[in-house]
Amino acid sequence: MKKSSQTKSIQNLLVDRIIEATARVTLANQIFLDVMNQVPSGLPHPDGTQRIRNASRELLRARKAMMTAHQRLDDFIESGIVPEDLKWNG
Repeated sequence: MKKSSQTKSIQNLLVDRIIEATARVTLANQIFLDVMNQVPSGLPHPDGTQRIRNASRELLRARKAMMTAHQRLDDFIESGIVPEDLKWNG
């Protein structure tokens, strides 16, 4: 069975979102590790504590976004559910 061009287009967009989200996780993880490596004693300076929190929060947000991107593609492939932001008005 051939996929319609619209179906392929939606699937390609969803895959692109996964790629973007994965890149964001990779970057956020690297930043988090860099911040952690700047704390050699294990007892960060108060500014360091906030930097760790900020990096950790961004990593968490990036991971959640990646999981959402995967779920949206799964929903589309398994059930044909098109995310609202990708529905065509026409």
